[in-house]
Amino acid sequence: MEKKFIKPNYKNCNLNISSTLAEFLGAENKNATLEVLKNELKKDYKNVVFICFDGMGIYPLTQNLREEDFLRKHIIQTLVSTFPSTTTNATTSLMTNTLPLEHGWFGWTINFPDMNKNIAIYLGQDGWTGENVEIKNSPLESINCYFDNTKTDYNINTIFPSYVKVKHEERNNVYYSQSEFFDTLKEICNREGKQFIYAYNDEPDHTMHDFGVKNSTSKNLIKTLSKNMEKLVENTKDTLFIITSDHGHIDVEDYIYIYQDKEIMDLLEIYPYLEPRATAYKVIKGKEKEFEEVFNKKYGKDFVLYKSEDLIKQGYFGDFGNKGFLLGDYISIGKYTNKCLILSPISSILKGHHTSLTDEMEVPLILINN
Repeated sequence: MEKKFIKPNYKNCNLNISSTLAEFLGAENKNATLEVLKNELKKDYKNVVFICFDGMGIYPLTQNLREEDFLRKHIIQTLVSTFPSTTTNATTSLMTNTLPLEHGWFGWTINFPDMNKNIAIYLGQDGWTGENVEIKNSPLESINCYFDNTKTDYNINTIFPSYVKVKHEERNNVYYSQSEFFDTLKEICNREGKQFIYAYNDEPDHTMHDFGVKNSTSKNLIKTLSKNMEKLVENTKDTLFIITSDHGHIDVEDYIYIYQDKEIMDLLEIYPYLEPRATAYKVIKGKEKEFEEVFNKKYGKDFVLYKSEDLIKQGYFGDFGNKGFLLGDYISIGKYTNKCLILSPISSILKGHHTSLTDEMEVPLILINN
């Protein structure tokens, strides 16, 4: 049976949570909003808490929680992620309320044309060697959070892991463990005055990368997160919790070391980049037809090859924005199997992954009030 192929929909997307919250907080917004969330926000809660659990999409939730478990039973709506369905792309949209085509943080590695390098943008490292790179004149947009530009009587707070750099340290709260994450949420919610919280939790993504979606370690973690949320709700008052994920996860079937394929590499200006299930290619001028033929013959049973310009025109990265030049000439998308491409000698070999347009695209809108 052919796998479900889920196209991006920027009117029913996790981005639209941020669009709705931007309007609620008096910030600028030009994107579609979610009616069910707008109606809930009209109730004027003392606290509004927006939590992104990395990787906790619909598939991991349904595989690891019973229908009656706390997080799963509070799913109000199924949304889709941005495309590619990956953290760099989706969390940037969630924080900035902008489309991927506007901000350009499409994937783990991005080709910087002026430097002729593919760079791991979170790490500032060369995607082939792992060496640190001094980035000058980045083509990516700066991450300007919508909740930093509000006209509201809510106090703005953020909660991030220690490695996340923030512009407003005075309103940020760093956590070093899962217990500290939930304790910090509880403490802020119990402060005097109206509190808005944007909280990012890097689990269960890390665990599912290491162990896979259906492994007992992942299951136990997701069950614990659900129980911790239930306990948090019981210990706060007059609070709306809005919970989603940046993307989902799938279990990886196999790995294809495309960077070792000399026939493919000889047709490219630079080795492949972006993501292992949504991979971008810059093809040597005049070699486009040959590249299509070679790729489809070797990898067509696992990946669908598209011209990047066609995906841009069809709105896969949003309806407007000027960062399409970062997407190369072609993009291959994992469709028929759960295989991943290995793009360079330093690419990680992971048991769970995402970034494509199959099950990893579906994310929850969870609303919980007390």
